[in-house]
Parts: sequence; structure tokens; C-alpha cells
Amino acid sequence: MDRTITCEVRGPGIAFFTFDRPGSAANIFDQATFEQLNSLLDQVENDSSVRGLVIVSAKPKVFIAGADLTGFSKDPSPDDLAKTIDLGQRTFDRIANLKFPSVAAIHGVALGGGLEIALACDYRIASLDSATKVGLPETTLGIIPAWGGCTRLPRLVGLPAALEVILSGKQIPTRQAQKLGLVDDSTYRERLEGLATKKIVDSQGRKRVIRTHFSHISPLATIIADRAKKKTIEKTRGHYPAPLKALEVVVNGLKSSTAVSFENEKKALIELTKGEVAQNLIRVFFLQERAKKLTVSNLKPEVKPKRVLVVGAGLMGSGIAQWLSARGLNVVLKDIGPEPLGKGLQSIDRVYRDAVKRRILTEVDARAGLDRILPIYEDVPLTNVDLAIEAAVEKLDLKKQIFSQLEPKIPNTLLIASNTSGLSIDDISEGLAHPEKVVGVHFFNPVHRMQLVEVVRGSQTSETVLAMAIQFVKSIGKLPVLVKDSPGFLVNRILLPYLVEAIRIFSEGHSVEAIDRAILGFGMPMGPLRLNDEVGLDVSQHVGSDLAARVSHLPPLNNVLPRMIQKGWLGRKSGAGFYIYRDQSETPNPELKEFQPSIEPTNADQVTDRLIFIMINEAARVLEENVVTDPADVDFGMIMGTGWAPFRGGPLKYADSVGISTVVSRLNHLAGKFGEHFKPCALLNEMVNRGVTFFDAKR
Repeated sequence: MDRTITCEVRGPGIAFFTFDRPGSAANIFDQATFEQLNSLLDQVENDSSVRGLVIVSAKPKVFIAGADLTGFSKDPSPDDLAKTIDLGQRTFDRIANLKFPSVAAIHGVALGGGLEIALACDYRIASLDSATKVGLPETTLGIIPAWGGCTRLPRLVGLPAALEVILSGKQIPTRQAQKLGLVDDSTYRERLEGLATKKIVDSQGRKRVIRTHFSHISPLATIIADRAKKKTIEKTRGHYPAPLKALEVVVNGLKSSTAVSFENEKKALIELTKGEVAQNLIRVFFLQERAKKLTVSNLKPEVKPKRVLVVGAGLMGSGIAQWLSARGLNVVLKDIGPEPLGKGLQSIDRVYRDAVKRRILTEVDARAGLDRILPIYEDVPLTNVDLAIEAAVEKLDLKKQIFSQLEPKIPNTLLIASNTSGLSIDDISEGLAHPEKVVGVHFFNPVHRMQLVEVVRGSQTSETVLAMAIQFVKSIGKLPVLVKDSPGFLVNRILLPYLVEAIRIFSEGHSVEAIDRAILGFGMPMGPLRLNDEVGLDVSQHVGSDLAARVSHLPPLNNVLPRMIQKGWLGRKSGAGFYIYRDQSETPNPELKEFQPSIEPTNADQVTDRLIFIMINEAARVLEENVVTDPADVDFGMIMGTGWAPFRGGPLKYADSVGISTVVSRLNHLAGKFGEHFKPCALLNEMVNRGVTFFDAKR
């Protein structure tokens, strides 16, 4: 059997455990890895010449990525889970109790179990490489750290810092981790093993002594915990039980022995895994992993572009240019004149400055990224462009003109992509000499935060170009979903009817606060009217009208948006829309009453139903029309593209949990009261007749 861990004893008597999982880009903990680790611990414990242990990774970007989560996706029994947790806790405790000092020399991501094994060591040192980040992301998966993370971390860094790490689930870069006390020292990667050896030599064989933090003493610990609980409830709205359970385990652990705290970790994790929230969040994790492996027709082209042309320096074009340049690509950013280019470069600079402020990038990295962008507005030779991405405004005639003028100037380009959010790829490529080179590559706003990219297959897009587009999207750290050329594609096709319905509900007299509050209560990250403001009311009007004209069952838009646009209210970008935006705050626009009837609206209890079920109906239609072929793609696209309540699993998983017959019944009820656009689609009716669900094997 190929080994994941090898042991080498180097002078002066220091054992190096090197993790290097065969055939994988990452190291993870599974049963076989634990067996190897325990065997090697037996070996060094019985070797009197060993006076220190260093744990390292041979992977270029991963220290240890944590537990093998495949077991969690198969509904493990409580007994199986208990055995897995016990095994991890016992193994890491052996490291903590070695008679000689130990050092985790971290290069690459150390997440979950990867950080927990490091916490069991006496010292943690980390490389200054941008790939190196540490964290305990378990709460984002609906579970808690249970291999000692909830127990050891507070003892090491104190209660406030430990709660910041555990409750957020964030990945923390080296310098920030060092400030928190998570990491003792840092250096460049090539000096990491030398520094680890020095740590052990300097310790003179003594184990590290951890002193009790002042923050652990009552009543201070109680005050810190109460504040953390209040903040967590405000943030999660009570939908996510894992952070609150983690808080409980951490605080109780301060008053308990290590053994008792370990037992609390185990009980809490087993309890959480029984819940639907954890199952849905772990499923989302696997949907992300699935997207990273997406291919078409077994084609795996090697696309390593050196220079990418981005046409359009507006909101999306500048965002795409920034993202590509931050990933080491040279970008030619083209627009019609110096003014739009100047605004685009200012926007790019703001994103870079924010990344430096948040310690995502260093000043040097940000400067280098900016230097990789070449702004142009004049006609210059573009024969050395490998890929081109058009990101102009959503007007078909303009996009067609750009493509027809661009195609002869970039004869060597591998593909020409449009960032259109819903216009037809076939219409855009009509009349070109090489329509097979045209593909949709739809990024979401803001580009530097949204992971999803829709890769849109036109009827003439070649398989090779499609494969190259998917590989390119993955190579820049985004998650692709493959969709058919269809009105609105996947995400906007489902999202726009929801945004339009929210405006329809508003026009009936429901307040902005009530509409948005209802959806926040359901678990969405933002209310639909606030989202309209973020998108831009002019954009919502344009895209919504286009979609309504191309999709027969959707009713036309009402006159609310045109009237608001006439007043210059375009949403956040103009400072006013459904909300007024001032000094980083937003309050409902007090002048909106003129757009509503004076009578009090009825059916307030049906606001959530109207907004959620219209999305479920449209999501089913997307599947019915083969925009995507797998219901998992619908859920993945909506969660990653809009933030659709992840703990509910996505619109189709949620429909299954409610019951398809219930969904159809409620849609029919809504259709009777609010319009034919709520009529359940043929697929939903058919599923009721067949007695199947979206994620039923019989489907």
C-alpha cells in the first residue's frame, strides 16, 4: 500500500513526519492515515534517540485539509461517528503527550483536522506564502471541531480569539494567525524546516507550558460568551445551530478537564450531524468539490493563457480584470475612451486596497497585480491575445457589434467569451466567421467575492472551446456550472421572477421592511428589494423586461421601476432606490409611498410563500427545459450565485423537504389569488403523479 506519511530521523535526533497523500493534491485524515500515524508514533516513542518531532507536508499548497468528509455524506451511524472522533482525539492526544517537544511546520492550508493536529503540537510555525492559511471551518459545514479544536484552541490563544476563529470558520493568513497567537513564528517556505529544527533545539527537550488566560476567569468569560452568543444569533438569525453549539462546548471546556471537554465535542458533533442543516451544508461542500472536477466529453485541454483581453471597463469588466490580474494573468483592458478606463482602474484599485486592508494580499502583491493590467482605448495589434472576454452593457446590438469588430483582430485567440447575464450566445455570435469559438462565461457581481461562473453552451460552440472555457474558469479559482443557451440561463432565470414579484408585492402596499424582513427570516442573505438596489434598478428593469419578453409564462413588469428610474433612483449606485444610502447605512426610502395604494395590504402572511415558491417553480422549469440536466446544478447555482439559504439545501432540495405535492398545492393556491404565473409547471405535476422527488433515484 502506498504510504501517506513517511518518517525520517535527522540530526540531532529529530523525527520528520512528512504527509504526502498519493495521487491527491491534498492531504486528508481517513482511517488508513490514522493507522499510519499511530504506527509511526509507536516507532518514535520507542526510539530513545528521538528528541523531537516535526510534522510537515510535501504538497505545494496544502498542509492537511482536514477530515475525509465522504463518510459524513453517507449518513453514518452515531457509533461509527463516535469511533472516528475517538480515533482522532486519541491520536492527537498522543502527540500532545509525547515526552519530547513537537512542531507543526505549516505550508499551505491547515484546515479542520489539519489545524487540530497542529494544535496538539507544542509549537506551530508557518510559511509566509499566500497559499498558507489556517482555520477551523467546521461550523460552516453545520458541525463543530471535535478532534480537540474546541478544547485546545481557547487554552492556547484565549477565549475571544478562539471564538473568532471557531464561530466564523474563516481561513486566516499567516501574519494574522501569528497576531492571534495561533502561530508562534513565520518564515519563508525554504527556511521552514530549519526553523522547526531550531525550535526543538532551543527548547532543550522541554515541553511547552500553557498558562491560563485571564479571559477564562469568571465573570469575564461569561461576559465574553454572552456577547458572542448575541452576535451569533444576530448573524445567523437562529438558522445555524453549529456556532451556538460550538460556543457552548468551548465555554464548558474552560471549566472541565481535557477528557471531559473531548467528550463534549464528540456528543455535540454527533447531535449536529443528525440535523438537516449539517446534512445540507455538507452537501453544499460536495457540490463545490463536484464543480472543481467538471469536464465535458472527456476533453481536458491545457489552457494556460498568458494574456487575456477584457472588453469593457465598467463594473463587471473591471471586476474581471482585477480578478485575472490578481491570479498572475496579464490583462489588456479595453474601452472606448480614457474616462471609462479611468473609472474602471479606480474601481480595480479600490478592490486591491481593500484586499490589502483585509490582509488577503500584501502591498507588493497588489502593486504587481495592478501592473499586470494594460488599459487601452485606441486600436492596437491584439494578435498575442490568448483569450477574450466581452463585458459591455447588456445590449444585444452593442455586443454583436463588438464581436464582429473584434473577431478579425484576434485571429490567434482560443475562444471569445461573453459575460452576458442572459442574452442569447447564438444571437451574439450570429454572422461571425467562427461562431464555434464563442461561449458564455458569466461572472457574478462582485467578481472578487462570488465564486460561481456560468459557462454557457451556444448551439454552435465547439466541444473543445467549451472544455477550454470550463478549464479556464477552474484555473482562476472559480466554480463553473455548465448551462444551455436559454433566456436568463440558470441563475437569472430563477432570480428575476423573484425580484419582479417582490416589486409587485410592494406595489400592493406592503412595506419595504416587511418584504425584506420576511425573506431574511427565511434565511436569505439579503432581502429582494435591497438586492434590486444592489443590482441597479435600471439593470433589473432591462433584464426583467427582456426575460418577460422571451419567456411566455412570465407577466410583464409593472410601472414601479420605470417611475423610480425617472426620478434618478437607480439603487445603491445613485444613493437612492428602495433604500436611501448614506454613510455606509441604508434606510427605507421615505418617498416611496407615492408608488403604493393608500389602503392597508392583505395577505401579509403569504409574502414569503409568493417569493420562495415562484423560485421553486422556475427552478423546476429550468430542469424541465434542460437548461441544466441535474437538479444538483440548480441548487448549486442558486446557492453559489445568489446565496440562496445554504442551510435549506437550495430550492429543489427545499422542495423535496416540503413535499412536491405540497409545493404543487401551494402554487395552485397562489395562482388562484395572485396570477397565472404561479401555475405549477408540467414537471412538478408529473412528479406528483409519479410520486417522485427531485433527488429520488426513481426520478
